Amino acid sequence: APDSDSDSDDDQSDLTLRQDLSAALLCFISSQLQPAVLRVCLHTLRILSRDRRALGPMVTDSALLTLANMGGITEETEKEEDGEVCRKEALKVLCNIIYNSPQAQERASALRPPTLIRTQKSPENNNNTGLVSESCASPLLQSSVVYSLCQERGVSVLTKALEQCLAVRWAVEYEVLTDSTEPPISKEVSQKVIEILKTLFNITHMFHRQEPDEEDAALYRHLAAVLRHCLLLSCDGEDTLEELQGHTVNVLSALPLTCLDVLVSVPVDQASHKCEGVNMDCVHKLLLFMDRRLNRGLKLKEKLTPVLNLLTESSRVHRETRCYLRQKILPPLRDVAIRPEQDSALRGQLVRLMTHVDTDVKDCAAELLFVLCKENVSRFVKYTGYGNAAGLLAARGLLNGRRNPSDSQYSSDSDSDTEEYREAKARINLVTGRVEAEQPDPMEGMTDEEKEEEARHLMSMINRLSREQIIQPMGVTAEGRLAPLWGQMSDCTLEEREDEDEDEDLNLMPDGRKDKQME
Repeated sequence: APDSDSDSDDDQSDLTLRQDLSAALLCFISSQLQPAVLRVCLHTLRILSRDRRALGPMVTDSALLTLANMGGITEETEKEEDGEVCRKEALKVLCNIIYNSPQAQERASALRPPTLIRTQKSPENNNNTGLVSESCASPLLQSSVVYSLCQERGVSVLTKALEQCLAVRWAVEYEVLTDSTEPPISKEVSQKVIEILKTLFNITHMFHRQEPDEEDAALYRHLAAVLRHCLLLSCDGEDTLEELQGHTVNVLSALPLTCLDVLVSVPVDQASHKCEGVNMDCVHKLLLFMDRRLNRGLKLKEKLTPVLNLLTESSRVHRETRCYLRQKILPPLRDVAIRPEQDSALRGQLVRLMTHVDTDVKDCAAELLFVLCKENVSRFVKYTGYGNAAGLLAARGLLNGRRNPSDSQYSSDSDSDTEEYREAKARINLVTGRVEAEQPDPMEGMTDEEKEEEARHLMSMINRLSREQIIQPMGVTAEGRLAPLWGQMSDCTLEEREDEDEDEDLNLMPDGRKDKQME
């Protein structure tokens, strides 16, 4: 067996070699190199930067600034002609260092990361539209740097950069002029917008639970107005549009709810979609986006839950938003012959998610439908079926059908039933949410004594399964929550258990012997 001291010496020697190699490469890349050689050096540094123990030579102001210069994210030097590959490789090294080293995070913060953001004159745009270098996004994702950016009014800086990138024109406060005749924005501009949105999300998400003061609220409303414009844009390519809208939704979900009223506060003169005199174009875009994510069915927790949460919270605080979404997702019931989860429309897609294996996805889908039903239990069961609704109702203590205290915050408009629903209402199975085919009565022709015997036999089987911990009988408490029924179901007397065992022995006998035994 190898000696442990020898192994320790070998590890230390290997670590020293890694640190020496890192120091040599950092010195080497500072000189003029051929692009191919520089690329190999940066690639090697990227591998070395994954080892937290070997970061010593990289966690210096000199090393960080050298990599920042090569990544093109500082003002001191213009971008060298080292090629896009080398620039991105330098950024990856920088990200690894900042991610793996708290000391590097402190140094990056001390080096004033807001200077990493700069507006550049676009050679392809005659109106000198300011653009933010996409390279700034990656290092800025680290928490300490983002926090420093927040302290330096990073939201304001990035919002301004977003306006310049999209050449935003303002009509009045919190209203961006939107021209449907304008051509789609290019992929290059779209990518720059996406990088800004990524950074904005990381900044706003750190503080989204805090109540904004008056100044911050005005800043977030201004940003929300620009984000509304982002949702209504058209892009060069469906995948690019999907990505841009996804990051826009992420930022909107991180903003304070009180600041999202600007999404529906624009005039309705030119609105394509409206509800009760309120412009619903933005809400309609969010609805279409949710529909596309539902149809794709990929990475639902990551891709779908942000828009579900955004629509849920918006519906909770904005009556017109809730009414519009309810018209689209939960229209008056007509076809009650199919289960709610078998519906091919939006309602069916969301109801299917209510039994999803991922708890977050399941809860988000159920919460949206519950809010659209104004948190009314009977209405919720009507549209989803008691079986699908049971999870949310159990979590909220509403299984006994008692009134939910939260539904008093909603308006008292009635839930109008269609003629088809009223005719079938008495025959609807509340558990499945549809009209079931009539089934023959299993106790037809049985005497009262036979029915009692069948009931005792059923209770005996339930008790046995409960004692063997195969099932756990549950009941609904006065508070509307599930609780075990151990007292009622498992505390049977010795005589009852003997009767159960005797019944079990009889059931296992052949019919001939069973008749003789009973005689």
